Amino acid sequence: MAVSFNRHGRLYYLDPSGVEPAPRVGDRVLVPTTTAPEVAEVVWAGEWVDGVEDLPACAGHAGPGHLDRDERSRRKRAEILSASRRSIGEAGLPMKVIAVDWVEEQTSATVYFTAPHRVDFRQLVRDLNKTLACRVELRQLGPRDEARVQGSLGPCGRDTCCSTFLKDFEPVSVRMAKDQDLPLNPLKISGACGRLMCCLKYEHPLYLDFKAEAPEYGDPAYTSEGAGTVVGMNVPAGTISIRLAETGKRTSCPKAEVCGSRREYEERQAARS
Repeated sequence: MAVSFNRHGRLYYLDPSGVEPAPRVGDRVLVPTTTAPEVAEVVWAGEWVDGVEDLPACAGHAGPGHLDRDERSRRKRAEILSASRRSIGEAGLPMKVIAVDWVEEQTSATVYFTAPHRVDFRQLVRDLNKTLACRVELRQLGPRDEARVQGSLGPCGRDTCCSTFLKDFEPVSVRMAKDQDLPLNPLKISGACGRLMCCLKYEHPLYLDFKAEAPEYGDPAYTSEGAGTVVGMNVPAGTISIRLAETGKRTSCPKAEVCGSRREYEERQAARS
């Protein structure tokens, strides 16, 4: 099953076996962490899936005590967030607070921030320790981590992959956009973080496999409507656009119809019959 610590936040996957009654969507359950079980909301109910192993086990349903502790943590995080922003404004530091983590058992807080360059925040840490009466640690985030923590909507209209299901950032290059015939306009292929969109990698292998078998642009091609040249490709549909030599008309046909190996095979079969 999948749970989230924040509404519409990143998903974490658990093994719900052994928890009775079976958690349903909207239930509050306990997720094991390095310090103590934390309360999360069930987003996807449990279902059988093959090939998935080593998932952390759900620690059970959240009781009244766990819910009270979760509410105290939320209030404390809001207090730390407000105090951090106020202190940063008074100090005039070029920092932007993104998120706060609070560990009640250790009486410690971690403040995540972004900045255009390295910032000397030693005095700020001392002020926060004194104001909040707890141990405060500051950590600077990069553009990709900022987008993941804050959450946003992608060009597709859905929540960004990094803030929902994507666990690790994989290398993405401009070459992937070229292979997919996408416009190389940075505004078109960049995500909320200002870097290349992670989803450019999803369909890239499909394009490589398609182009490895398909003829190149300008190559001669033979279709049921006549001979022509390749002028376009639609990889998701598995078709190739041909401009007919006789009429100049543009037509589309399946890739297998114009690939040399398939055409030669059909010609041999026709000759044998």
